Amino acid sequence: MALNVTQKLIKSHLISGEMKHGEEIGLKIDQTLTQDATGTMVMLELEAMGVKRAQTEASAQYVDHNVIQVDNKNADDHLFLQSATQRFGLYYSRPGNGVSHPVHMQRLAKPGKTLLGSDSHTCANGCMGMLAMGAGGLDVALAIAGKPIYIKMPQVWGVRLTGELPDWVSAKDVILEMLRRYDVKGGVGKIIEYYGPGLNHLSAMDRHVIANMGAELGATTTVFPSDEEIKHFLKTQGREEDWTELTADKGATYDLNEEINLSELVPLIAKPSSPGNVVPVSEVAGTPIYQSYLGSSANPGYRDFAIVSEIVKGKRAKQGVSFDVNPTSRQLLTDLVKEGHIANLLQADARLHQAGCNGCIGMGQAPATGRNSLRTTPRNFPGRSGTLEDSVFLCSPETAAASVLNGKITDPRTLGMPYPLVKDPETPTVDTKLLTEPLPYEEARKVELYKGPNIALIPEMDELKDELEIPILLKMNDNISTDEILAGGARVLPYRSNLPEISKFAFEIIDRTYYSRAKASTLEGGHAIVAGSNYGQGSSREHAALAPRYLGLRVALVKDFARIHWQNLVNFGVLPLTFVDPDDYKLLENGDVLQLSNLREAVKSAKEFPISIKGKNRQILVRHSMSERQIDVMLEGGMINWAKARQDETHV
Repeated sequence: MALNVTQKLIKSHLISGEMKHGEEIGLKIDQTLTQDATGTMVMLELEAMGVKRAQTEASAQYVDHNVIQVDNKNADDHLFLQSATQRFGLYYSRPGNGVSHPVHMQRLAKPGKTLLGSDSHTCANGCMGMLAMGAGGLDVALAIAGKPIYIKMPQVWGVRLTGELPDWVSAKDVILEMLRRYDVKGGVGKIIEYYGPGLNHLSAMDRHVIANMGAELGATTTVFPSDEEIKHFLKTQGREEDWTELTADKGATYDLNEEINLSELVPLIAKPSSPGNVVPVSEVAGTPIYQSYLGSSANPGYRDFAIVSEIVKGKRAKQGVSFDVNPTSRQLLTDLVKEGHIANLLQADARLHQAGCNGCIGMGQAPATGRNSLRTTPRNFPGRSGTLEDSVFLCSPETAAASVLNGKITDPRTLGMPYPLVKDPETPTVDTKLLTEPLPYEEARKVELYKGPNIALIPEMDELKDELEIPILLKMNDNISTDEILAGGARVLPYRSNLPEISKFAFEIIDRTYYSRAKASTLEGGHAIVAGSNYGQGSSREHAALAPRYLGLRVALVKDFARIHWQNLVNFGVLPLTFVDPDDYKLLENGDVLQLSNLREAVKSAKEFPISIKGKNRQILVRHSMSERQIDVMLEGGMINWAKARQDETHV
């Protein structure tokens, strides 16, 4: 049977289940990736489960989100992460080394391997011919301990690329075109695999740009073949021996098919406040901007900065526009300095920030209230920038550069200048000084975990109750993101290792009274929330499940869930239910009390069961889609309880 690249990757790592759409499969994980906004919890989970040593081929902890040190919290947590990586046998990427995804691509990614990361944009490394997926931190902790990841077998969506990108159009416009066609739910339940002659004109980092924002389509991941371009990339990184060819067999087919002629694309832009709200730049040209922001994991390559440098060279940013440049790795920054590009940017009035995620996650560079911010970042969910009433547009580096010169959104094709020719350095700087290798086992066992005053242990979770009578504290609409459930940014993320403190920010973007009302509900058996479609889209942060659970959330009843958040809810013992009849959503209101009887047996014996609305003499039919394994996890109150009950299996 002829196999595509995705099928080859899954088949070679399949531990349980069959490659049938919708069936739960278990996959062996070769590598893991954690970042500091989620990794502190992962390290605490490893400790809680009694894990002794990472069982993967390579696991790396990056510090890229919380690099602003306005007090002791982030600095203390960096020391905790450093001690934990030494103790458990992980690589440690120090603050300033750069964003996890491009650094991992440069230093550790290998074609043919699986990668699981506690960051939804882990899928970016699919550009290397890997099966690279985002997941909740607890799933990553289990993978570090040598356990498989369980997912539902997705459909494989083949996207054939033809033609060649025209001048002033780049890789960001390719993924924006996919979002223009299919919006933020178009990839749910699918792995996107790109192939075709158009790949010959896309560099490894171009592919990274496209794979990164597959997360915005809701896709399980994105896959590219490992071909001569990937071999060339690894050679430039001094890692040619890590290359293996991985391409689709002749005659391979896909469950779904799409085609994009690169030659026909135009500059595109996602309007506020969704990555799927995409139109041609020409439609919004002339809109005034306050900020033009360059960088992030979505556009992390040398050419993404160098092309802007060449466009603005000898010119000045429009008066009153904040021109923010956010390098994505120390290695990249060194090369940009060597080639004079940083000087060009600074002379064009750019503000240079340290290598890291920074403004993409709301860590600095927040825009002014009511002003338009143009960004090359992957997401523009409400409030994600750090400004509650933000107005963020997503675009390519070319559009960002053209717009900063004019002070308004500008189609770069109208600049009236030749398109700059920019090539990656043939011998880029290879800098590993801030990437520390794992300690030998005997030395690692002597390391004590450093825990500053902001570290709080994960509280114990009780098992699923058989009878629940719980009020609905929030009713929400479609496409609620994890940024809205639990915000990022400099106010919130420093408490990532302190659950009692970070829970105070839960749902604050939607309802500032939620925390006090939820806290009160814990004394009366907990509460429920209700929402529409695509609930929990966006970031993989498990705090968006863990914090509401800590505050008494027992049931999330929605039209449908985003994949990672659904799995996080299961992992922390929040029962994820969907309406059998979506119209029943209209019957429920804030304050309604849901009655769930004989619940443990109902969850075990049936996928569908009724729940009652107290005082309304009405029942609605709900369903869950948990596997037998997940049902066991749910009944025991979450994955940590489940793992503790099987300690002989998790002590490694």
